[in-house]
Formats: sequence, structure tokens, C-alpha cells
Amino acid sequence: MFAYFIPSILSSLHIIPQNAPIYSAIKTFVLPASLLLLTLAVDIVGIMRLGPKAVIMFLSGTVGIVIGGPIALALFHNQLPEDVWKGMAALAGSWIGGGANFIAIGKSVGATDAMLGTMVIVDVLVANIWTGTLLFLAGRYQTIDNWLKADNSAIEELKHKVIAFQEKTNRVATVTDYMVIMMLAFGGSWLAYLAGQALPPVGAIISHTTWTVIIITTAGVILSFTKVKTYEGAGASKLGTIMLYLLIGVIGAHADLTAIIEYPMLFGMGLSWIAVHIIIMLTVMKLIKAPLFFMAVGSQANVGGAASAPIVAAAFHPALASVGVMLGIAGYVLGTYAALICASLLRMVG
Repeated sequence: MFAYFIPSILSSLHIIPQNAPIYSAIKTFVLPASLLLLTLAVDIVGIMRLGPKAVIMFLSGTVGIVIGGPIALALFHNQLPEDVWKGMAALAGSWIGGGANFIAIGKSVGATDAMLGTMVIVDVLVANIWTGTLLFLAGRYQTIDNWLKADNSAIEELKHKVIAFQEKTNRVATVTDYMVIMMLAFGGSWLAYLAGQALPPVGAIISHTTWTVIIITTAGVILSFTKVKTYEGAGASKLGTIMLYLLIGVIGAHADLTAIIEYPMLFGMGLSWIAVHIIIMLTVMKLIKAPLFFMAVGSQANVGGAASAPIVAAAFHPALASVGVMLGIAGYVLGTYAALICASLLRMVG
């Protein structure tokens, strides 16, 4: 919230500019570098080992975001700006993946900086209302799980696995580690940028920027199956998160706080969208008798990403925080692809 709103307030007071050349450079090269470092740590095999219910709940959350956006747009279409679907596409990227996906998808569909700035406000307020609700429910998970007759044994086993994983990968980073990490991030970013510029646009959704994001995300997933992944123990995702905050700050500087006053129904749209997500998740949780932990972390991994999913996971047990990171990073990977599907649906409705 601070990373979004402080730059917004500062730019509104004309302390920092709303537009500057460095902003464009950050979005062009720091964005893909951040995506690479954040996806480098993804453990697809580890996620599958969490059990089918964890994966089902996570994917249910993704489905809720993908179909919830077009439903919300259909309900409020006449009360919103004409090109609002572009901002909603960016918001889908944020709610499935994270801040980096927000910017990537927004640029891909041609959303203006003013529209992205407005969606930032909707994103932060609506998402944090749901995050607070999940934290409240986490303190009552035993009562809820007993009512659902959910089996918590997998959660206990998961705690021991996570603790073992942390002990195995963590190490004191060296200068060489940081050199290699930065080389991977910005070298990969530059190569992905060149490849993205060389590939032709496809329709109104797949642009040169989209190609760059798809290429860098795919590269991160591939590297996650190699020894390069060990650099996560040296802080690869932490550096990726620092880059992410730079990106969030740039978008915050573009935010137009007066737009919410002009279009108050944006909040109605956002609340309706998240309501579809919640209804689907609660329905699936009840049907498969999944523990509340899987629902809460799966939802937050979508809506909040790797930044807040660990907070919700740690509310159940501190040792489970990295599970939130794992699912949050999986959201970064899935966010690029699923948000493009949502963007296509939004464009049809819009």
C-alpha cells in the first residue's frame, strides 16, 4: 500500500514527476528482470506434492479471477470508461500473478498510465479487504475445518517438508552470487526484449511487450529445473522483489486519485469481481472438503501474490510462510498466461 500510495501522493503534490524517462526504462527492463528472478524459484514438482486439493484450490482461484472480470464488466459496463477493459486486464494480471504481471499485461493491451494508476487504487483497496478477511478466518481454521470434515494431516506433513527445504537452500550470499543473479536478470531481460521486438504482434493482445514477458517467464520456468535454481538460496527472489517495488512505485507515480471520485462504480466492479472469485473458492472448498489453509493461501496467492500469500500462510503456522511464497511465485508464472485469456474475454465484453 505504501509503495503504491506514497509515490501517488508525492506526484499529486508535484514533489516528484508523474512522467520521467527513468520510469520507461524501469518498465522496459526491470519488469522482465523481476519476472525472471521471481519465477526462478518456482518448484512445480513441489507444488504438485502439496496434494491435489492445494492445486485444485489454487487453480479454482485463478478460474474465479478469469471469469469474474468479464462478469463484473458486463454488470457495470455502462457506468465505466470505454477503455476500462484494458485496465481490468492489467488488474487480472495482478490478481492472478502480481505487480509485475499487472504492469506487463497493462502494457501488452495498451492501457494508459492514467488507467493503470486508477486500477492500482482499486487493486489495493479491494484486495486488502479480502486479505484482512482471510487473516481473520485463519485464527478460526480448526472450527471451519471440523465443520467441513477436512483432513489436516497433510498440513502437518507439509510443515516438516517446508522446514527441511528452508534449511537445505538458505546460504550466505557472496559477491559472486550477486554478480551471477544480476547477470541472469538483466542479461535475460535484454535478450527477451530483443526477441520480443523481433516477433510479430498477434491480434490486439499479443504485442512485442507480451512476447517479452512470455519469453522471460518461460525462461525462468526452464531455469527452475536446473542448478541455477540454487541461487534462490542466495536471495534471487528477494532481489526480484526489490525490483518489483520499483515497478510498483513507478505505477503509483502515475496514479490519478481523482479518477475514483469520477468513477465510483470502479469499486462496485472490483467488489463484484472479487465476489465471483470468493464464491467459486468457497464452493470448491466445500465440495472437495479442502482445509481452510489451502483455500486461504490459494486465494491469496492469486489475489495478493508472493508478497502477501506468505503473510496469510504464516497466520496458520510460521513454518508455512514459504508455501505462500511457492504458490505466489506459481501465480507469477500462471498470471502471464491466464491474464491474457482474461484480457481476451474482457475485450469481447468491452
